[in-house]
Amino acid sequence: MEFKQTWTIGLALVAASAAATEAPIQSVTLYPGSAMVERVAQVAPGATQVEITGLPANFDKDTVRLQADAGIQVGQVVTRDQARADSPSAREADLEAKVQALQDQVAAIDADIKSAQIVQGYLEKLGTGGDKAAPVDAKNLAGTLDAIRKGAFDALERVRNDETKKRALVKQLDAAQRDLAQARAGARAGRTITVQVAARQGGKLVLTYQVDRAGWKPAYRAALDSSASTIDLERMATISQKTGEDWTNVKLRLSTGQPSLVVVAPDPEPWLLDYQPPAETASAFVRARAYRAAPPAPPAPAPSAKADDYIAPILETQGNFTTEFDVPARVTLASDGREIAVSLSRQTLKAEQRVVVAPRSGNDAAVLTAQAARPDGVWLPGQVQLQRDGTYVGALRWDPQAGERFRLAFGRDPLVRVKIEDRDRKSGQTGFFNGANQRRIAQTYVVTSTHRQPIDVLVLEPTPVSESDKVTVKTALRPEPDVRDWEQRRGLVGWTRTLKPNETARFDVDYVIDYPKEGYVQGLP
Repeated sequence: MEFKQTWTIGLALVAASAAATEAPIQSVTLYPGSAMVERVAQVAPGATQVEITGLPANFDKDTVRLQADAGIQVGQVVTRDQARADSPSAREADLEAKVQALQDQVAAIDADIKSAQIVQGYLEKLGTGGDKAAPVDAKNLAGTLDAIRKGAFDALERVRNDETKKRALVKQLDAAQRDLAQARAGARAGRTITVQVAARQGGKLVLTYQVDRAGWKPAYRAALDSSASTIDLERMATISQKTGEDWTNVKLRLSTGQPSLVVVAPDPEPWLLDYQPPAETASAFVRARAYRAAPPAPPAPAPSAKADDYIAPILETQGNFTTEFDVPARVTLASDGREIAVSLSRQTLKAEQRVVVAPRSGNDAAVLTAQAARPDGVWLPGQVQLQRDGTYVGALRWDPQAGERFRLAFGRDPLVRVKIEDRDRKSGQTGFFNGANQRRIAQTYVVTSTHRQPIDVLVLEPTPVSESDKVTVKTALRPEPDVRDWEQRRGLVGWTRTLKPNETARFDVDYVIDYPKEGYVQGLP
């Protein structure tokens, strides 16, 4: 859309009167902790004034911008605030109407119950022969008793049915009243903007402003298909807002920028040293304290209309430049702080599967992992939900930038067993002293696969690395590792093997560590 004119307006709080104009929210750019809202009002040909109502009173007036189509000239802009009761939000008005309708239905049922109870009371008096009960002819006694019994049964049944309906309505009424209370708690005072225009022809007037108490953070879903060796990776975002206005069917854009932060360049004070003779120490100390006066305290935050515990989702890691994501589908999000997840994109990645074990880590579990080439684009750290062959296996914090390839773990592999065998059992323990200054550690890792098809296995072993010339390490590994300094980690070696069904592989480690009799060696098991 092309606009002939653009204004950044400083708004004055003055009174104005004009015919109200609808300006629904069309799009929102969501930042960590704030949002830029865009509303569009239609301007009729020949119009001289546009009044936009129903705006929240908590947006930053310094961020207000107006853009008009060609043929529409913008003049004076004024604003006035209204009490919240005078300008309820559309959602609040709908909830109020729903609560009122439910209350009316409950009242109608109460009236019906009361009338049935009156009938029941009359029949009870009639059946017991009350003081004013009319005499009954013996010939008509059976019919009268039957009529009383039937009438009493109908009255009781009517009360029972009404009580059942009332219980269901009361539950709906309680839920609607809770929703209304939340909507009122998050609502703010309303604001109206009146714009003087000269419209030679009809067109659009676009209003944008920034508001706080909104945010987003990245999230992912990764589903491994072990048979096809593919990862279905869905990029998502968790969003919420409590800005005081509902977002209904809006176009949403997510940005990693933070326009709410104040940008101030460093301005250090000079570092001055001054020597004073001993006789002037006291006075010099006083002067130094005056010179090094504490900086002024930051201004206190403005009091909010209603304190609550809402915290908007915020990105924990930022890149060097601002990145934006367009949400494909339009979004509806109430201003009550609820969090929803929106999908940004989805793609299928070819994966390399491998079972990883690390016996010395104290965990003998075999974990299925999958690696894939990194797709193009910016991938921010976030929570990832993991599935393997349609089964949920857990969630973890994932940093896609941590390596050159995507690497994810998809839970334990129960068909791979890991066992640790100790050698040199003369001492009856894993390692033993051959003298006061030597320790020997000799073990065998036994890895067995019970899969029906071949699998790739990576066995990782952190070998001891001496950082002192007082400590020497002799290492013997059989077979020879084919991985050295795994992921650029010093001393971390590994063996990669392809195990056939029911095949067992053995890996021997043998370390002899010599060190002085005196002192302490950190890291010894």
